[in-house]
Amino acid sequence: MALESQIVQLLFAGITVGSIYALIALGFVVIHNVTGIINFAQGEFAMLGALITITLSSNTSLFNRVIKVSFNLPLPIAIILAVLIVGVLGLLLYQVAIRTAKGASVVSLIIITIGASIALRGFSLIVWGTDPFSLPTFTKGAPIQFMGAYLILQNFWVIGTTLVILVLLYFFFERTMLGKALRACSINRIAARLMGIDSNKMAMFSFALSAAIGAIGGIVIAPSTPMAYESGELLGLKGFVAAIMGGMNSVSGAVMGGIVLGVLEALGAGFISSAYKDAIAFLVLFVILAARLSGLLGQGAKQQESGL
Repeated sequence: MALESQIVQLLFAGITVGSIYALIALGFVVIHNVTGIINFAQGEFAMLGALITITLSSNTSLFNRVIKVSFNLPLPIAIILAVLIVGVLGLLLYQVAIRTAKGASVVSLIIITIGASIALRGFSLIVWGTDPFSLPTFTKGAPIQFMGAYLILQNFWVIGTTLVILVLLYFFFERTMLGKALRACSINRIAARLMGIDSNKMAMFSFALSAAIGAIGGIVIAPSTPMAYESGELLGLKGFVAAIMGGMNSVSGAVMGGIVLGVLEALGAGFISSAYKDAIAFLVLFVILAARLSGLLGQGAKQQESGL
C-alpha cells in the first residue's frame, strides 16, 4: 500500500475509534459539569449497552451457557430498549450509591464510581461470561475505496452517530429548559439552587444521560469490535483521557479530544508498532498532567466538594 493510501486508511481508522472515545468522554463531561464528579463506571455503560442489545436481538447463552434466551427483537427496537435500560442503570447508580453519600468529598465519590465499575464488570461476567459478542453490521456492502484506502461502511455509522449526538446535545443545552437548567448547575450550582433549580434532579438526569450516551457508543462499535465483560474498562480509561484533553468542561472539547487521541493511536500503531497502541493514551495523559502539575501545586492543594 502506498504511503498516501496508508495515511488515509490510518486517519479514517483513527477518526472512527476516536469517535467512540468521544462518546465516552461526553458522558464524563456531562456528569462532571453538573456534579464535579468523574464517573469511572462510564466505560461499563458502553459495554452493557452493547451486550444488552446483543441479548435482545439474537439467541444468546447466559450464565455460563446454562440459560439460552431468544428474544430476537428487531435491531432498532433492541437498541432503543438497551439505551433506556442503561440510562435507568445510570439513574440507579446516582440514587443508590452517589446520593446516599451526599456531602462526601469529590475523591470519595470518585472512589464510589470505581467500586460501581468493578461491580458492573463482575455482574456482566456472571451474566455473559468471558465470551466476546458482536452485532451484525448496520449496513451491508463492500468497503468504499477512497484514495487507495478501503473505508468500512460500519465506520461511517460510528462517525455519523457521534456527529448526530453532538448536534443534539448542542440543541438540548441551548434550546431546552432542562438543558439550560443543567448548564446553570454546571456554571454556578448555588445560584441555580437559588433560582429554584433542583440540583439533585439535575445530577440524577446527568447520570442517566451520560449512561445512555455511553450505551450508544458501545452499540455502534459492537459490529466491528467484539464486546466482552472487560471491554468497558479500557474504553472508560481512554474516554477519560479524551475528556481530560478537552478540558473536562467542554462538550466540543471532549469530541475533539477523542478524535485526536484516536488518530494518535492509529498513526502510532501504523508507523511505530501496534504493541504501543494502548500505551499512547496513557502517555498523552501523563504529558497533560505533567504540563498542569506546576499550576496545580502553585494553587495549593484544596479539598474539593461535590455539587450534590
